Amino acid sequence: MESGPAIFAGVVFALFGGGLLVWTVIRVRHRQPVAHGVSPVASATLATLFALLALALGTWCFSRL
Repeated sequence: MESGPAIFAGVVFALFGGGLLVWTVIRVRHRQPVAHGVSPVASATLATLFALLALALGTWCFSRL
């Protein structure tokens, strides 16, 4: 019964992190801004950092099952 919320949270974090990482890579490869009005290097770095953090949280949630 307690594994339901952990599975849900893990899926949400994994989907968000994976989607953000794919979106950031596509934007960088096409030389388009990741965030408007911000340094391209800083925005790509922060987006990648948050994507990896979300993937790590998803992995942590799945390890709690």
